[in-house]
Amino acid sequence: MPLTGLAREPIDGDGVRLRPYREGDVGDVAAACADPLTQRFLSLLPHPYTAADARWWITEGSTAVWATGGAAYAVADPATDRLIGAVGLDRVNRPRASGEIGYWVAPWARGRGVATAATRALTDAAFAAGLARVELLTEWENTPSQRVALAAGYRREGVRRSAGAGRTGRHDLIAWVRLADAPAEPAPRLLPDLPGGRLDDGVVALRPLRPDDADFLFALLSVPDVVATSVPPVPPQRAGIEERCRQAEARWLAGERADLVISDAASGEPAGDIGLYYHEPPTGLAMIGYSMLPAWRGRGYPARAARLLTEWAFEVGVARMTAGTLPDNLGSQRVLQKAGFRREGYQRGRLPGVDGTRHDDVLFARLPGDGDTG
Repeated sequence: MPLTGLAREPIDGDGVRLRPYREGDVGDVAAACADPLTQRFLSLLPHPYTAADARWWITEGSTAVWATGGAAYAVADPATDRLIGAVGLDRVNRPRASGEIGYWVAPWARGRGVATAATRALTDAAFAAGLARVELLTEWENTPSQRVALAAGYRREGVRRSAGAGRTGRHDLIAWVRLADAPAEPAPRLLPDLPGGRLDDGVVALRPLRPDDADFLFALLSVPDVVATSVPPVPPQRAGIEERCRQAEARWLAGERADLVISDAASGEPAGDIGLYYHEPPTGLAMIGYSMLPAWRGRGYPARAARLLTEWAFEVGVARMTAGTLPDNLGSQRVLQKAGFRREGYQRGRLPGVDGTRHDDVLFARLPGDGDTG
């Protein structure tokens, strides 16, 4: 299909209308772009953002986008015509028939599916105008935007190293892509959200790891016997733990891993962590690992947690769950047996140690048809 470019005309979507900006939008653009969340993830916006900045965007900035073959739309409520967001297409590469989409939603319209509807509408219009590929870039921590990408049919393609620039320097961005011949339905997820946001057996509860868990996780993974059974067996770095907590939801959305906190179901107090690593989706093969604070050991929590997480994983498509322990870690081996895992083998030199050494690993596995043994 020849690339014709987008017409500067309104586009109707599901509960939204994409239209050119108007002078009457100045107040709403200024308020939305001064919002702390908008400023956080669109860090190249002027700060503070004023009515003068909004007026410049409406009269000059958005016009320049159109002049270069892109599109810059206000997203309006069809019932009132009030601005509730923005969506645009830029970096249009005519030889490659590709472009990049971006959006923001005003604080007074969040939680209504505005970004998803606007993204779908503009993406469809871009394909109708001849584009073959539309890309969407998100910050690692901007998981609401990543959910929009998935809901609008975009698929995670990889990480663009140092592709973002902001007030604090350069940073990586996650690339999401939708192709013209791809379905518009929400992209499938290997690891969906937990039902109700947690797993709970009345004694133990599992919830996703959050950015504010950094203190707890650093303390847990710094316990000497936890360090000794880590891969590799070295003490954690605080910066690495903070990054892991910040990126946990994004990695879950990508289907790479599900990091969870093991907590007491009654009090909610964190007691340990457990992770599911979906390292071989084509064959349905995943593995788990876990650790517990010393004060919470001896109560059967890790076996309950392993059972809860494994059974949920089987429900969402994992076909085989594995786990490994050091040969002398008899406590962890008993945990796995109580959670329904069976010992399958002995893997020589599988795990890295310190100073270039290697350690053997005892392999356990559970299949959907295996019952609990404890």
